[in-house]
Amino acid sequence: MSQQIFHDSPSDLAHKTKWLSGRVAVYGALILWAIICLFPIYWTITTSFKMAPDVMRGNLIPFWDYQPKWLGWRSLGISPDTIGAESTVREEFLKRFLNSVITALSASALAVFLGSLAAYGLSRFSYRFGFMRNSDISFFFLSQLILPPVVLALPFLVLYKSLALLDTRIGLILLYTLTVLPIVIWIMRDQFAGIPKELEEAALVDGLSIWGAFATIVLPIALPGMVAAFILSLVLTWNEYFFAALLTSTHANTLPVMVASQTGSQGISWWSMAALSFAAILPLIVIGILLERYIIKGMAAGAVK
Repeated sequence: MSQQIFHDSPSDLAHKTKWLSGRVAVYGALILWAIICLFPIYWTITTSFKMAPDVMRGNLIPFWDYQPKWLGWRSLGISPDTIGAESTVREEFLKRFLNSVITALSASALAVFLGSLAAYGLSRFSYRFGFMRNSDISFFFLSQLILPPVVLALPFLVLYKSLALLDTRIGLILLYTLTVLPIVIWIMRDQFAGIPKELEEAALVDGLSIWGAFATIVLPIALPGMVAAFILSLVLTWNEYFFAALLTSTHANTLPVMVASQTGSQGISWWSMAALSFAAILPLIVIGILLERYIIKGMAAGAVK
């Protein structure tokens, strides 16, 4: 039998052991953090299939601690045995779901459109409004998030009542656009600041106008950041509860209001709330998976200059 001629030195073995232990520690920490982050979603899904005694006992593992049932989904009219029958609750759920889709998508798209234009101006031109300069104007936009929503409740209630915008989708769209616009401006300002001005100057030399250079040169480069800003705006507007509960009553109610209403004289229907909550977060999960690469590019853009 041939014998091994070359052997790893003790220093090489120590370095390899240290490298392996470091990798194990990193991946172990990531796996632990993933479990912590995903556990609420797991608990929500499993709770939607529990009976009342299983919820109270805190059973967690299906087919081990309890036998799954369709109680939560049956209460929404979307279980296998009720999906083909008429259901008032299912119609109400679809109505609230449609309201959430329309208001969240419209407000996020409008905020990204307006915020991108404002951010581009702040990153490319110098403004002066009294004592305020570009940095002061940018901070002014962000300072609009300092006030808690409850402080703005009465003014918006009076304003919307006088404008006949109570319980309307357009009212929520305008308000949601206003709430997420500062965040979009700050994200997109950094995106545009990371794009060299020489690219636009070369486009202007080639005969393009400022808007032409913006549309053909800047926007394609800033697209990942715009997608990231859109996803963040979508998450914030989709999950917004306070103003939706305050300014709507019947026609424009959204899913978060419906989730919070799963209470009765006998307590909270945890199985119904869990089923409704998972149905509400499922679209965001799907969008996040489909647009993951854009989100990562948008968040990483500008990190290295």
